Amino acid sequence: MSNSLWQEASAFASNAHARQTRNDGTPYVSHCFRVAMTVDIIFGFDNSEVLAAALLHDTIEDCDVDYDDILEQFGRNVADYVAVMTKDMRLEETIREIEYDKQLAEGPWQGRLIKLADVYDNFSDIQEDKRRGFVEKVQRVLLLTENDAELQGSRQKLQQLVDELVSC
Repeated sequence: MSNSLWQEASAFASNAHARQTRNDGTPYVSHCFRVAMTVDIIFGFDNSEVLAAALLHDTIEDCDVDYDDILEQFGRNVADYVAVMTKDMRLEETIREIEYDKQLAEGPWQGRLIKLADVYDNFSDIQEDKRRGFVEKVQRVLLLTENDAELQGSRQKLQQLVDELVSC
């Protein structure tokens, strides 16, 4: 990944998520960095735009950031990958999840790659007593990506993580 794009996306994500924390009290942006590292190191994709989008994947949904902000600073591909990862929070939850799955399925495969990494990180970070309940979410994303030839290795790594952590 180009250093400047990584630095810009890192600074943007850190600033956007500055006041947010995870359930365990850690800075929320640590999740964004882990998602990007999962895409790069565990899944083996080192495309600059995909890694930038992985860092930014929750900014539209969770922060005071919109598509145009991402588009202006990072370009159309990054903005499109982030947009595909963004749920429409104005919708009722059941409809929102259906629309989100449809959006992921119809969007670029790079968005689904980032979603796999997002679920991978969330699943590995979730408390042990909540893992079984999270398996349904994992299965949904695995189903959404089953026909993506580019993502088969990433899907297998997520499934291996689930098998390992659920059997504990």
